[in-house]
Amino acid sequence: MNLTCVAGLGVSGTAVARVLAARGERVVVVEAVEGERQLAAAAELARVGVETRFGEPALPEGATRLVTTGWAPHHPLVAAALRAGVEVVGEVELAWRLRPAQAAPWLALTGTNGKTTAVRMLTSILLAAGRKAVAVGNVGVPVVQAVAEPYDALAVELSSFQLHWSATLAPHAAAVLNVAPDHLDWHGSMEEYAAAKGRVFERAGTVIFNADDPEATRLAAPYPGAVGFTLRVPRRGELGVVEDLLVDRAFVADPVEAAEELATLEDIRPFAPHNVANALAAAALARSLGVPSEAVRQGLRDFVPDPHRLAHVDRIGEVDYIDDSKATNPHAAAAALASYPSVVWVAGGLLKGADVDELVRQAAPRLRGAVLLGADRARIAEAIARHAPNVPLVDIADRDTGAMEKVVTEAARLASPGDTVLLSPAGASLDMFANYPARGEAFARAVRGLRARREHGR
Repeated sequence: MNLTCVAGLGVSGTAVARVLAARGERVVVVEAVEGERQLAAAAELARVGVETRFGEPALPEGATRLVTTGWAPHHPLVAAALRAGVEVVGEVELAWRLRPAQAAPWLALTGTNGKTTAVRMLTSILLAAGRKAVAVGNVGVPVVQAVAEPYDALAVELSSFQLHWSATLAPHAAAVLNVAPDHLDWHGSMEEYAAAKGRVFERAGTVIFNADDPEATRLAAPYPGAVGFTLRVPRRGELGVVEDLLVDRAFVADPVEAAEELATLEDIRPFAPHNVANALAAAALARSLGVPSEAVRQGLRDFVPDPHRLAHVDRIGEVDYIDDSKATNPHAAAAALASYPSVVWVAGGLLKGADVDELVRQAAPRLRGAVLLGADRARIAEAIARHAPNVPLVDIADRDTGAMEKVVTEAARLASPGDTVLLSPAGASLDMFANYPARGEAFARAVRGLRARREHGR
């Protein structure tokens, strides 16, 4: 019997092991961390005949396939499998191969930023159209688990890690939101990162791209008939914006003479230019499946944004406090900063090798102050000194649990009526917090504390 090795006991790895075991295959999971959650998962898998090996991950003898859930090609286990001629596939690729006959069409979406928001918008639109649909992949349910269910469509969020290990994926339609430097430590270069994103187009039935994003446009260029979306007035074969309307000039009977209204800007929450782009991408994917315009509008109205994405925390003394902790790279922070005219910026964390110079240069006219925290805050401070030398800057060196209270106190001191205090860090959170939600929650607690002190005159 062939042996499949599964890398890791995460949500996707556990799902892969269960699915393969149910098919009668021999499965060994390798996991480096022997924590409480991992031990519980291993015990559950043992009941269905799956062996788990803890310790430094090593390829089991006789393994014919390695299923990775995001491990990099240079990881010792993956590198060993490749050297040994063992096939390496991702969970998404495995799910594509295992899908049954008459399986639900895949509507796939990738990008550096906005993926989860756009995929959840897409799911909301599909549900409004009466389609049984679910968000899967890099969000929600593991794909390998969802493919066996009787859905009408799968809204598939794909990371560059997942696309790297997906060789035969052929979605009904695929969209690229944007491409900017990120995860270069994993991919090795910007060229390799962009190439991984572009794999989503290779066998897609319909190619959809952000016509306002140069890299997404470049990736779509080899595909005749690709559909663009833009914040400008759309040309033939595009979706775009006319005054306050989202309109379709691609999925209509006569794209030369006709355009169909899909929604208004008021239907998009939270309103920001990048969320309009997310909505257009979601609408294009849904329209490729024949979803009517009425469902696009209703789906956008029904959509509930995930936490920590331009979430309004409070308004204190005519200053708004916004939690955008999900902005873990400069491209995401740039989109957030462009959404407000006058900002006291809270930033810092782990930049993962990304450059912040262009981000600060573009944001400089909007900055009224900056409060920096985290491991790479000095690099942001240097960029501010170059491009916005007159902007007041506060450096918070503390790394303890009380640091965010100091951050919010200093941001409030720098802010004037009409300003927005914006937590949009441009870096990952793991230098100080368990994850980006924990960072956002710490910010929200500190803002609530500020309100309490103001109300009690302290």
